[in-house]
Amino acid sequence: MTTVKDRKKQLEARRAELLERSQEVEQELVSHDSKDWEDRAVERETDEVLEQMGLSAAEEIRKIDAALERVEEGEYGFCVTCGSEISPERLDLLPFTPFCRRCAPS
Repeated sequence: MTTVKDRKKQLEARRAELLERSQEVEQELVSHDSKDWEDRAVERETDEVLEQMGLSAAEEIRKIDAALERVEEGEYGFCVTCGSEISPERLDLLPFTPFCRRCAPS
């Protein structure tokens, strides 16, 4: 059985991984400066994908930060809507989720 302490370590590791990836994306975005218009068009397409990756990482970091706050408050693993315990299987899939399966938005 996974403890809250184990979940906290898992969340912190994932957060560090996402921060590293975000920094790599940012570096890649600022490195593009081609003078050739064809290369610039390809870079812009790539930039759109990189920007979306960065936004996704930022959103997941926000959710992880909220989960870590719930850990510190002793509320981690309980649904923020109904107060029921979130199943370990659900936390295995979504360790940052604030909702039990019944209260999760569709």
